[in-house]
Amino acid sequence: MRRSFVFLPLLSAALLAACGGDKSAQAPGAGAAAPAVPVQVTTLKTGPLVQQRELPGRAVASLVAEVRPQVGGIVRQRLFTEGGTVRAGQSLYQIDDATYRAAVTSARATLARAEATLVSARLNATRSAELVKMDAVSRQDDDTAQAALAQALADVAAAKAGVQSAEVTLGYAQIIAPISGQIGRSSVTQGALVTASQATALATIQRNDPMHVELNQSSAEVLALRKAHASGALGGSPRALPVKVLLEDGSVYAHPGKLAFAEATVDPATGAVALRVEVPNPDGLLLPGTYVRAVIGEGERNQALLVPQRAVARDPKGDTSAMVVTAQNKVEVRPVRVSRAVGDQWLVEDGLKAGERVVVEGLQKVHAGSAVQPTEATAKPAAAGAAPVASAAH
Repeated sequence: MRRSFVFLPLLSAALLAACGGDKSAQAPGAGAAAPAVPVQVTTLKTGPLVQQRELPGRAVASLVAEVRPQVGGIVRQRLFTEGGTVRAGQSLYQIDDATYRAAVTSARATLARAEATLVSARLNATRSAELVKMDAVSRQDDDTAQAALAQALADVAAAKAGVQSAEVTLGYAQIIAPISGQIGRSSVTQGALVTASQATALATIQRNDPMHVELNQSSAEVLALRKAHASGALGGSPRALPVKVLLEDGSVYAHPGKLAFAEATVDPATGAVALRVEVPNPDGLLLPGTYVRAVIGEGERNQALLVPQRAVARDPKGDTSAMVVTAQNKVEVRPVRVSRAVGDQWLVEDGLKAGERVVVEGLQKVHAGSAVQPTEATAKPAAAGAAPVASAAH
């Protein structure tokens, strides 16, 4: 019995020691710091950036001429092919000109009569001037002869003007193309009666090479752009930068354009400023009225800072932030301000600096103050020698 009483205390001590040993084994290194979390980061760099803006627009002909008759009459003949190309000065319609030819003949006859009268008046004036020196005629008669000569000269000048006017009117009977370009359908046929300066055009000629693209940009964007140029944030002239045209199917038009015109006033109805881009159209691919999108250059930034879009978070209020890895490999949440998209990156306006590391992979594993083990993310290959191009964020 004594042996059993001695064994029980020893067994209890052994069990207590075993339990204490298990607790120490379950919590090794109690009180030590949490292990560093592996993340991928990108080191920010500055570089040149062409800032651009994409705007919708319509293609319009660079020159448009509506053909209208300047005299009335019956259309005797149409001298062009509808939908074809015409040259400036080419005959388009012939109006019956019998009446106008008769008017020219009459005007020339009037001129001939005035010239004959002039010959007689000149002879009388010359004779009278000689006779008045010998007092053979009165001075009053000489004055009358000289006045008759002056009147005859004026009649000849008026008759010549009448001939010119009649010939001009006769020329209007043949309607010619005022510009070169592509002509549309004819609104009249042979035998139709037309009148001078009628409201309905006989046909319309459009010059489609070069082509114009009409755009509209909001006045707020124009104001911000002018401020950026005034502050020196943007360099270069928008007119000197090429304009890329995107077709309806999304493909890039082969010929770059240039900004040719910017309206000096804001349309009060739309709050926008009208822009015009001139685009070569040698193949006639662009047609008037075609919907296109134009990517216009706004300026150049020499020291633009870009951050990957996946590194920037946006909260419900719309504020943006990024996780920055400090020199001690600690995570710091930094508020940032971005303005526009540049491919898969944002253009940074404030909050980040060149040389800083931002987390791009493993964002969900860390928070402010977390210790991390950063590795540089693999950069995506870019075209050799190509500068980034910025487009406005929507």
